[in-house]
Amino acid sequence: MAFYIVQFLTGLASAASLFLVASGLSIIFGVTRIVNFAHGAFYMIGAYIAFTLTERFSGAFGFWGGVVMAALAVAVIGVIVEMVLLRRIYHAPELFQLLGTFGLTLMVEDLVVLIWGPDDLVGRRAPGFKGAVDFFGQNIPSYDLFLIVLGPVVLGVLWLLFQRTRWGVLVRAATQDRDMVAALGVNQKWLFTSVFAVGVFLAALGGALQIPRDAVHHAMDLRIIVEVFVVVVIGGLGSIVGAFVAAVLVSELNAFGILIFPKISIILVFLVMAAVLIVRPWGLFGKPEAAARKTPGLTVNPWRPLTSNERLLALAALVAAAMLPLVAGNYALTVGSEIAIFVIFAVSLHFLMSVGGLASFGHAAYFGLGAYGVAFLAKMAGLPMIVCLLLGPLLGCMGAAVFGFFAVQLSGVYFAMLTLAFAQIVWSIAFQWVSVTGGDNGILGVWPASWAASPAHFYWLALGVAALVTIALRVAVFSPFGYSLRATRDSVLRSEAVGINAKRIQWTAFVIAGTTAGIGGALFAYLKGSVFPDNLGISLSVDALVMVLLGGVETVSGGVIGAIVYKALNIWLVSQTDLSKLVLGGFIVLIVVVFPKGIVGMLEILAQRRRKTSPPGSTLLVKPIESAE
Repeated sequence: MAFYIVQFLTGLASAASLFLVASGLSIIFGVTRIVNFAHGAFYMIGAYIAFTLTERFSGAFGFWGGVVMAALAVAVIGVIVEMVLLRRIYHAPELFQLLGTFGLTLMVEDLVVLIWGPDDLVGRRAPGFKGAVDFFGQNIPSYDLFLIVLGPVVLGVLWLLFQRTRWGVLVRAATQDRDMVAALGVNQKWLFTSVFAVGVFLAALGGALQIPRDAVHHAMDLRIIVEVFVVVVIGGLGSIVGAFVAAVLVSELNAFGILIFPKISIILVFLVMAAVLIVRPWGLFGKPEAAARKTPGLTVNPWRPLTSNERLLALAALVAAAMLPLVAGNYALTVGSEIAIFVIFAVSLHFLMSVGGLASFGHAAYFGLGAYGVAFLAKMAGLPMIVCLLLGPLLGCMGAAVFGFFAVQLSGVYFAMLTLAFAQIVWSIAFQWVSVTGGDNGILGVWPASWAASPAHFYWLALGVAALVTIALRVAVFSPFGYSLRATRDSVLRSEAVGINAKRIQWTAFVIAGTTAGIGGALFAYLKGSVFPDNLGISLSVDALVMVLLGGVETVSGGVIGAIVYKALNIWLVSQTDLSKLVLGGFIVLIVVVFPKGIVGMLEILAQRRRKTSPPGSTLLVKPIESAE
């Protein structure tokens, strides 16, 4: 019994740090509606700066002063980021905010390596809390007891701040109705800046307080951000009390899951998250939101038939790409095959987002399921490659059919978070079901047949499939189904009023997109010769979002161009510099700020201006942006 009590207390100690970070994200999203993917980066910077300060200054004052100074320093950095970057995209749809903050995360990951090096840093023990307390033969670190007390104290301070101060009243009002707060004459810019500073301070403080417990490393941002998203969604967006309760729940599930359910310990928190979203989408302590800003593609008609010249240009580009084996070596052909596969992946998500208005944060689940489907058929059943390519993507189709049924019942950020939960469940199963999936060792030896073994032949196969998939999706868009899907995207109520079953149409689109992603995953398994749980991971889902948004979600060919530019740039940067994430992240941030409509969207605007199709002073080019705002 004493052991289980100690385990429970250890979970509470972990919950304190998790609550600090999650409360900061909850506050920021509740007021600014920023989906701040960089919140984990501020947590990591807080830990690094705190390590430097606590190592430089000695004694209790030096340690605790260093922790507080680190959190304040990161809060200042957060204010600069908010004023320079986020103010420019407050009125943009949430996905553009996610893209911008993801680019910032990439930059921070390389910056901390550049400044502090790639090795893990082990901080010193907290002065005054170096020992342990004996509890019926079990030792409880005194620092854990300090964190257990700190969590409720911080909760109480935040509650007083939001309930008993004028600033807190304004923050709560902005959480409920930002437009009304603005109508009353409140300066939203400085309100948002102050809220962002408080949220970043809490994240950095959570990172700084982890020094005596964990090593500081450059991957801790991605590790914490997934758990933080889970906590915020379970507790309720914008709810501090909800963040505290959810942090305790998640931490205790992590603490006891490994003891009671060792084979599904990682899955537990995501199962709880999915269950909460299905039953109560706004979280345990959250409140239903007003209608969110529409995602890109909801207020414009991004898909249109290609003109004759555009068809000839697309055909010429395809022919030129098919001639690559005549002039390129094996490495270039392998890179070309990977780009073609990610074009399939990107256009599947682009179809779902642009035509269906459904933004998935877990699209890699179906890509990875397609890869595992091929691996199972090739290694366990011994089927030939062509049969595996035809049947393997069906695993992605089945996953999309099951998960999509629940996901389409929600909308907006709740839809996105539920897709993330499902994707993490699939990743956790692949990671822990070692006897079937091989765990983190993966499934090896998935090699293509002799007819596709050469780099040139496999490149032609990948290019041909990518072209066929892209054409098939365009045909689907201009079919009666495609028009019905766009009707549900633009107005669910109006579409249902004319007899369209909106949920069934969206579910069908989800299945089509998942199956298409599975086709890409099936080819990817043969390209790499192996399948790993990372093929289902959140980083790959974010890559897909970046590709679509980078190309331009409101455009016809945004997914294709975004995949080509992102993958080619990523591969080239990795081969040219050790700071590839810094350069790539800066490029993404630049695109978000300067070209918010994406590469293709910006080129289309320039072409329209050059043709001067609209009279001077026309608002034709401005309307899509204004209506999205």
